[in-house]
Amino acid sequence: MGDLGLGIRYFIDGQRWVARHGRWWGFGLLPGLITLVLYVGVLIGLGFWADDLTAWATPFADDWGSPWQGLFRGFLTALLFAFGLLLAVVSFTAVTLLIGQPFYESLSEQVDISQDGFAPESGLPLWRELLISAVDSIAVLLRVALYAVLLFALGFLPLIGQTVVPALGICVSGFFLAEELTAVALQRRGFRLKPRLVMLRRRRMLTLGFGVPLALLFLVPVVAVFLMPGAVAGATLLARDLVGTDDRPARLDEHDSAQDALAAEPSPPVQG
Repeated sequence: MGDLGLGIRYFIDGQRWVARHGRWWGFGLLPGLITLVLYVGVLIGLGFWADDLTAWATPFADDWGSPWQGLFRGFLTALLFAFGLLLAVVSFTAVTLLIGQPFYESLSEQVDISQDGFAPESGLPLWRELLISAVDSIAVLLRVALYAVLLFALGFLPLIGQTVVPALGICVSGFFLAEELTAVALQRRGFRLKPRLVMLRRRRMLTLGFGVPLALLFLVPVVAVFLMPGAVAGATLLARDLVGTDDRPARLDEHDSAQDALAAEPSPPVQG
């Protein structure tokens, strides 16, 4: 099986794993539900206050006559809400993973234990792991933002902007979504962001096979809530493939040496 098909298989196997372990599926739902409630509350607040924000930001339109003032501010209000909705979709996974770090750590450990009875541990206190996750998540979001600006600019090109660019956008989203999800298991194994990106780029088709289907499904945050536990389980299986099943954790504050060791290693064989 090629890497693309293997990535899709890990996506499916992750959902199957939580289906067979219903208690862990319910346990993994909690962070997504908490994040969903928070986001719904923020969007409802934005809906109530968007008109006031638009009026405050456009004092030069106070003296405009009807209907131009209403049309102009109505357009800006709709644009503001659309931007907030887009930001919610893009950041939902990262925020859910940050809120659910202890939940998903436990779920990922159970997946490892179910495979060979061993779960690597970082050896760091929880507050340090949360800090590292937050810093790495911000770095990923900045990378995604840079790609988004580039793809937005390319979107104005005739034909390419309406065909190739959307497909590239989904691939970029899928790649970084896979990075965020595999980070749960790889961080326990001592890998920071840079070496994780090295591994994922080295197995690009495997990464896209796992991440692209999720990126398409995660466009709807409500769907993301119910698929997230299986996504973490599948990402753990994917991480095991990337680094091998007999790895032992390095300390997270020694990521440079971990990256050097990774670069010196040959590409691991695909686990069946």
